[in-house]
Amino acid sequence: MGFDAGRDGLRSARLQLRRFELADLPLLQRLNSDPEVMRYLGGPEAPEDTRTMLEGRILSYYQEQPGLGVWASIERHSGACIGFHLLNHIRGESLIQVGYRLFPQYWGSGYATEMSVALLRYGYTQLGLPSLCAITHPDNAGSQRVLLKSGLERQGERAFSHPSYAPYGAMPFFQRGAEDWLRTAPGG
Repeated sequence: MGFDAGRDGLRSARLQLRRFELADLPLLQRLNSDPEVMRYLGGPEAPEDTRTMLEGRILSYYQEQPGLGVWASIERHSGACIGFHLLNHIRGESLIQVGYRLFPQYWGSGYATEMSVALLRYGYTQLGLPSLCAITHPDNAGSQRVLLKSGLERQGERAFSHPSYAPYGAMPFFQRGAEDWLRTAPGG
C-alpha cells in the first residue's frame, strides 16, 4: 500500500492527521459529548457509544479499508487535537464521503475547509477515487458552506436508509468527480 493519510500523517498548511488509538477514547468522549459539536449529529453521545465508535467504526476500519478512515486532526504549531477529519464510506453505501467534527473553539478558523481540501486531493490523486461526496444535516449551514468552499457541488438532497442517517430524512448531498474537482481545485 502506498501513502496512507493517517499512518503517514497527511498534512495541510496548519494541520496534520494521525490515526486514533484506544488511548484517545477520553478525547473522543469529550468531543462526542459536547452539545454544540453534536447539535446536528443526534445530540451528545453516551461514553459507551463513543467506545463502540472508536473500536468498530474507527480502529477496525483502518485494516478493513486501507487508505480510508477517521483520523485525529492535529494543529501542527501546538500539537493540540482539534477534532477529526474523515474519508470513509457512508454507512450502508458504496459512496465515499469527506467529513469532519471539530471542537467549537476551532470553528471559524478555516480548519474544516483546509483539511477537507487536502483529503479530497488525497482521495482523488493518491487513492484514485473517481468521485467523493459529503452529507450534512439540513440545518447545518456552516458545514454546507465548508463543503462548497472545499470544491464540492450541491447535488440536491438524498435520504439514506442506514439507522445512522434515516432519522434526518433527505439531507443536503454534495459530490464531485475527480477530473472536474482537480481541474478547479481550491488552492491550485
